[in-house]
Amino acid sequence: MKSTSFLEDTVVYASRMKEFQTQDWLVYVGWVGMMLGLLFSVSGFFFLGAANGVEYPAYVWNIPVGTAIFVFAIAFDTIGHRTVYKAELAKGENLVHHITIFAGVTSTLLLCLGYHFPNALWIPATCFTALTVFYSMIDEALHWVRYFQLQSDRVEMWSHFFIFVGHTIMSIAWLYWFLQGYPGVAETLQYLPRFL
Repeated sequence: MKSTSFLEDTVVYASRMKEFQTQDWLVYVGWVGMMLGLLFSVSGFFFLGAANGVEYPAYVWNIPVGTAIFVFAIAFDTIGHRTVYKAELAKGENLVHHITIFAGVTSTLLLCLGYHFPNALWIPATCFTALTVFYSMIDEALHWVRYFQLQSDRVEMWSHFFIFVGHTIMSIAWLYWFLQGYPGVAETLQYLPRFL
């Protein structure tokens, strides 16, 4: 059997988008689109502040960097999830994905609301951030089980590695920023257009 390069494997992996059915496109666009929305909104907020002279602590920039890594990686990973590995994921890994996404979305909402209610929300925000990382670790373990059973490939494994890298960078940086009292947020909010 002829061995292929990682680049060739990546092209084959990405080309599986041609196999998408309508439901696959809806899931893909909804999931990747939601995360692109997070990336653009967070990045836009930081760039608005920076353009107006707001100085954020250096660690804050890990949030858009981690989010960008995460979005790029899920855009690849999800292709395999909606095609060649769909049946394998239906055996249980999909449930782990849904729990991880629920914990991740909830942690993000709590971290945002925590700006106004820090004393009430720091414990649930920390718990849900920890849970989303914990379930990401479970998901990572399940990927390796599938890989050893020849139900995954190196493109999916590398994309999942970068999902984990981006997710943990984003989540830990955001939680730390919250626990530090969100330096730079009050200064940036004055530059947001008022719609009401």
